[in-house]
Amino acid sequence: MKKLGIILGILVVLGIVALVLVTAAAGGYNHLVRLSQAVDAQWAQVQNVYQRRADLVPNLVATVSGAANFEKSTLTDITQARASVSQVKIDPNAAPSDPAKLAAFEQAQGQLSSALSRLLVVVERYPDLKATEGFRDLQAQLEGTENRIAVERRDFNQAVQAYDTAVKSFPAVLYAGAFGFHEKPYFNAAPGSETPPKVQFDFNHTPPSKP
Repeated sequence: MKKLGIILGILVVLGIVALVLVTAAAGGYNHLVRLSQAVDAQWAQVQNVYQRRADLVPNLVATVSGAANFEKSTLTDITQARASVSQVKIDPNAAPSDPAKLAAFEQAQGQLSSALSRLLVVVERYPDLKATEGFRDLQAQLEGTENRIAVERRDFNQAVQAYDTAVKSFPAVLYAGAFGFHEKPYFNAAPGSETPPKVQFDFNHTPPSKP
């Protein structure tokens, strides 16, 4: 009878320990789910601001192409860069887990950023174009979008940092992989990328006329 009591006591203790472990594991799992969803939500925000910029490009090209003798090669670069962005197939609602896919996305977006920067430099030689209301409106929208891109990328990296830290922390590291929770890649910040590109023009300055 005494032995039976001891066995029952041991079983009760083991049951309590198992319940505690299951409860802790469930809590840890739910925590990882919330963090993963936060990353996906922030990724959707990143996609939204990049899409907004891509949507501005056709209007920008149409406005600029109306200027007499405007460099056609610059417009071609913009159009091709925008097409390259659309060719990168990536889920807009789920953050990529493959660093190569995120790198391809970054590269395409970087090419569009570079092409837009070159276009805005060329526009400096067209004071009449810069002074038009349509172009000024597009410039303001583009500037705001570039600022939002910088903010959303930063917030995305912060969400990924919180998630990756949880995945690699004890005790989640013991079971995260088994439940499909793996590290997610960051946006790689290029030097100076913490400062969004300035899209500002001196509309009161007219460049010296060519001899």
